[in-house]
Amino acid sequence: MTKPETTPSFEEAMDKLEEIVARLESGDVPLEQAIELFQEGMKLSQLCGQKLEQVESKIEILMDQEGGLVKKPFNPSADEKGELK
Repeated sequence: MTKPETTPSFEEAMDKLEEIVARLESGDVPLEQAIELFQEGMKLSQLCGQKLEQVESKIEILMDQEGGLVKKPFNPSADEKGELK
């Protein structure tokens, strides 16, 4: 009997993705395994992207419900440049 797969949390997915990247960057992985790791990494990357989009939507809804706050799209690159402070 197989155990049903559960969706990892964002943090778990990021940890696994970082592990995969490190293994691929090491260059010690056989080609077939590297392809499998790459495919798994792409799935984890998509999962993380979806989770971030869900959080962004929730934040926009909360800001809208508070009234009086200006709803602005999330722009992480602006935050890195210090433009949102």
